[in-house]
Amino acid sequence: MKATWSEYLRREPAVAAALAVFALAAATLLGAWYFQYVLKLPPCPLCLEERLPYHIVVPLALLIAIAALVHAPRQLIAVGFLAILLATLAGAALGAYHSGVEWHWWAGPTDCSGPVTDFTLNGRLIDQLQSIRVVRCDEAAWRFLGLSLAGYNVLISLALAAIAACGLFAPRQTA
Repeated sequence: MKATWSEYLRREPAVAAALAVFALAAATLLGAWYFQYVLKLPPCPLCLEERLPYHIVVPLALLIAIAALVHAPRQLIAVGFLAILLATLAGAALGAYHSGVEWHWWAGPTDCSGPVTDFTLNGRLIDQLQSIRVVRCDEAAWRFLGLSLAGYNVLISLALAAIAACGLFAPRQTA
């Protein structure tokens, strides 16, 4: 009798965890692009930095899923999950920092939240205003239930870290 896909995923929790990380991280990136390109909410410099862990996690999770499917050495899969765990925790830390900047709990980077002091430094003011659109890091462009996109990034990154930890410590079961 053939095993169903759900039965197989229950037997191989590393595959299930890697696929879950892949799906959630890819959906998060797609959501960020939706806000940027469809809703026309341009990202600030910190928002763009918060996407970097996802650019690592998405392909790595897919590679781990493939490795687990072909029964690669457990140490290789563990190293992959550890890398995902570290990347997502770094993403959560960056999201928490950005949320604090938005709530004005601490100062953000001067290039997107600091004062503008010398308009003549880079040429005529009118030329700068026509060519530059600075998206401020200390102003949330969108909030839902009191959380900005940076706040949701913290929650999603922590969920990804938890799933990666489950994959890291999941025993390999054989049928």
